[in-house]
Amino acid sequence: MYKAGYKNLNVWIKADELVLLVYSLTKKFPKEELFGLVSQIRRCAISVPVNLVEGYGRRTQKDKSQFYYIARGSLNELEYYIDLAFKFKYINKDEYEKLFSLRNDVGRLLNGFINTVEK
Repeated sequence: MYKAGYKNLNVWIKADELVLLVYSLTKKFPKEELFGLVSQIRRCAISVPVNLVEGYGRRTQKDKSQFYYIARGSLNELEYYIDLAFKFKYINKDEYEKLFSLRNDVGRLLNGFINTVEK
């Protein structure tokens, strides 16, 4: 099976893992949050790997960086939603820590990736 270039990036692999975890955990959120917090948290989580893919396909460093910065912005937005979900008790402490740790791993990898691309 052919594996696209971006699928070999550690940052994309971790970002994809984060999306899967977000989708899994948000399935148990209250139904009234389906078009509120569930929609928002899923949208910004999926924006991270999607923008990595989009940037990966661009030709110039400037164009690539633009999408990688959008991915980083979405990751920062996700941080707030994770905190909010915990405050509302939609996720427990273990789930919160797992999400936050994975989010931080993606952030660390993404920052390193951006630094490498911009050199």
